[in-house]
Amino acid sequence: MKLNDLKPAEGSKNSRKRVGRGQAAGQGKTAGRGYKGQGARSGGSTRLYHQGGNLPFFRRLPFIRGEGFSPLNTVDYNEINLDQLQESFPQGGLITPEMMATTSLVRNDRLPIVVLGRGEVSVAINLRTHRVSAAAKAKIEAAGGSVELVEF
Repeated sequence: MKLNDLKPAEGSKNSRKRVGRGQAAGQGKTAGRGYKGQGARSGGSTRLYHQGGNLPFFRRLPFIRGEGFSPLNTVDYNEINLDQLQESFPQGGLITPEMMATTSLVRNDRLPIVVLGRGEVSVAINLRTHRVSAAAKAKIEAAGGSVELVEF
């Protein structure tokens, strides 16, 4: 086999349709553009997303980052306050996200947990959580406890 023997597969190459070259060619006269109208004129094409007299689709939508819409990369948290922890774990000790989920403090166990600073702590708590506010951390450490952040 030589280079001059190579041929494309049968039917894989089609010759370009030459429009406007007479009626016998099948695409004569109007050359597939129909009669009159914007599409029949030279240079008469519409821009992308053109919808005639309608308000274009992208202008009907609200702005993605406009006023009143939440950012795209926000993280929802299960919010737990110190007074809820004190109520559910009065003896203190080690508190983990799994323990919080078993006491129904967590509304959705597929979301991370944040501990907030409402309430007081009277016993030493060793807290493991995904996130903690500065006020909550200060109150826990003032009561003799510790805070450890774990990955979600």
